[in-house]
Amino acid sequence: PALRRLSHYLLAHYQKGTRPVRDWRTTTNVAIDLMVYAILSVDEKNQVLTTYIWYRQHWTDEFLKWDPAHFDNLTQISLPIESIWVPDILINEFVDVGKSPHVPYVYVSHHGEVQNLKPIQVMTACSLDIYNFPFDVQNCSLTFTSWLHHIRDINLSLWRQPELVKFDRSVFMNQGEWELLYVLSRFQEFSVKSSDSYAEMKFYVVIRRRPLFYTVSLLLPSIFLMVMDIVGFYLPPHSGERVSFKITLLLGYSVFLIIVSDTLPATAVGTPLIGIYFVVCMALLVISLTETILIVRLVHKQDLQPHVPDWVKHLLLERATILLCIRDRKKFSQSRTQSLDISGHVENNDSTAKLTPYGSEEPRECGAVGGMRPALSFSGRAEGSAALQEVLRETTAIRQLLEKREEFRDIAREWLQVGYVLDVLLFRVYLVAVLAYTITLGTLWSVWRDA
Repeated sequence: PALRRLSHYLLAHYQKGTRPVRDWRTTTNVAIDLMVYAILSVDEKNQVLTTYIWYRQHWTDEFLKWDPAHFDNLTQISLPIESIWVPDILINEFVDVGKSPHVPYVYVSHHGEVQNLKPIQVMTACSLDIYNFPFDVQNCSLTFTSWLHHIRDINLSLWRQPELVKFDRSVFMNQGEWELLYVLSRFQEFSVKSSDSYAEMKFYVVIRRRPLFYTVSLLLPSIFLMVMDIVGFYLPPHSGERVSFKITLLLGYSVFLIIVSDTLPATAVGTPLIGIYFVVCMALLVISLTETILIVRLVHKQDLQPHVPDWVKHLLLERATILLCIRDRKKFSQSRTQSLDISGHVENNDSTAKLTPYGSEEPRECGAVGGMRPALSFSGRAEGSAALQEVLRETTAIRQLLEKREEFRDIAREWLQVGYVLDVLLFRVYLVAVLAYTITLGTLWSVWRDA
């Protein structure tokens, strides 16, 4: 058969140990091509990228030529790869051999052109930048070069045009976590300490992570908890429920961080921005809880509270109410004025309450009016006057107690008003900080996603 005769003709005196050129000055030009089939895994901790590629080599072997007319017009034959010379082209970034299938044959044409097509599972070292996680774009290089032969013996070139290689996604399986953007190619010469130069062909595989899963599982729960923290400011500060509500939110966020800690990529180089985002959100929750505890302590009613300082009244009850556009600031001042008027009215009434049942202001008048009564009734009048004095003393003590209690109520009412104004002020400052932080992160992630 023609195949057997041709195979025996080509391999009978073939020596695979030497480079297949008749003149040693002739350079063997190897054209290579690459197509990305799948992105298997990206190990951020070990900085390793695992890809599955289709790799093709093409070179000319001057000792594998024949005349098709002598072999039944046979122009192409497959030969065992172990029987012929193969260039020692490796990938510099290799960290593991991987599980690549073995292809035992190559195609040889009658002009001596050899085509070596094989799939390779490539485990390569790559400098992975996870700062923009989950909107990160990774750029990993695959450098093909001859490990021994310098550029005068083996030179490299690109099989296809760079534009065809760049946007070739015909065989890419794009249903995983990573999306292939493009593949860039570049030829360069490499030398070590002014020694002989080596030819290198670099392929830059640019991939982008699909962020939908991480947006749903990481960002949205955190955003919901922060929204509930902001809504919690509408609970009355003097009720005490706001403190327990915010403590529950803080505990829930802590449990959430424990759950998502395994999802975040871990490297010894840096921390992703989303990790900083979670830490800042935790700090905002702590600040919110601290503000709530301060306000609750401020508005809590105590019997020994001092009066509100005048500078606090001037800053919070006058300036801050105008700045924050609080509409009910007049109601607080009116209620305070009415309370003072009521206490003054009670004091005036109590002063008139000192009149005796006989319509006189002093007991002496009672004696003067009743001086013409018989002497036998003098002892009865003395006992009635003593009882009346005891009633007046008890009434005065009750009046003082009521005035003191009203004073405490006024002080508590003033501190409550200060607490409400301060709560509105701190809430708006907190809201501005959260909005500015959210807009900044959203802008950064949008820019990175569209880059």
